[in-house]
Amino acid sequence: MSHQELRICIAEDDLDAALRLDVGHGLTSRPKHLPMRLHYDGRGSRLFGELTRQPEYYQTRSERAVLRDNAAGIAAFGTGPVSVIELGAGRAEKIRPVLDALAAAGRLEAFWPFDVAEGEVRDVLAELSAAYPGVRLGGIVGDFTRHLSQLPDTGAARLVAFLGGTFGNFTGPERGRFLQDLREALRPGDRFLVGADLVKDPEVILAAYNDAAGVTAEFNRNVLDVVNHRLGADFEPAHFEHVALWDGGTDTVDMRLRAMKPMRVAVADLDLEVSLDVGEEIRTGISVKFHRGELESQLRAAGFAPEACWTDERGCMGVFLAEAA
Repeated sequence: MSHQELRICIAEDDLDAALRLDVGHGLTSRPKHLPMRLHYDGRGSRLFGELTRQPEYYQTRSERAVLRDNAAGIAAFGTGPVSVIELGAGRAEKIRPVLDALAAAGRLEAFWPFDVAEGEVRDVLAELSAAYPGVRLGGIVGDFTRHLSQLPDTGAARLVAFLGGTFGNFTGPERGRFLQDLREALRPGDRFLVGADLVKDPEVILAAYNDAAGVTAEFNRNVLDVVNHRLGADFEPAHFEHVALWDGGTDTVDMRLRAMKPMRVAVADLDLEVSLDVGEEIRTGISVKFHRGELESQLRAAGFAPEACWTDERGCMGVFLAEAA
């Protein structure tokens, strides 16, 4: 049985307090907005899994193909044992080809999934203990925008992976702070592996957020169900239209929910009443798309030295590797 260690950086009470603060602030702002992490609460995670199987949603398939086809090349960088840490690991499915390649080369010393859901982290550790006997396994329960200083350091070179395109959900300032915090948490010679959705035909991009089966629309409206369930609100999700807009100036998809009638919504746990006019929108998230040179410049600005970029055949998704300089 592999050695296992669990680091708890955030408690359930902390998550509840952050949710109350973020939702209260978002619904009283102009324009209104809700935190994107609400998309992945309970039913939202299941809907996202369904979304990744839609023909229009190229992101997951493309990134998996890149990682599958280039895992050996990724594992070939550096020498000696490697400790892999995956941010937002979920079920740790995305990183498996890289783990397998490092294990085949006899270099996988440790793997640490980093996720906000303690149950998810525990489940992954239990599953992987059989797949990687002799490999040290540990988990970090925390928020990777706040707890990067808690990255484990066993003395081996570290490879921090951030996959699934989540990197594009940051605003520009948030992305800059994240990269700087990550660089401060790493030693020279450690590496960062990040998956990013690349700029392409806007019609291809928007189709992924407006699939014919309507899964994205349900996924988006589900944030209102989460607020209803978690904070005692009485949103009527069926009366909101899913909207996904492309901003070519910033290479960003902007996701919103548009009220289809005038509404007054009570959020009981916040003692808050919210009014919405017909046509008023609640922003529910962004997804930035990247040019290769632009992303590599951002990595350099934060103290990383870009080493490689792999893409799928269509150039939809890129997986970038950079060394802490």
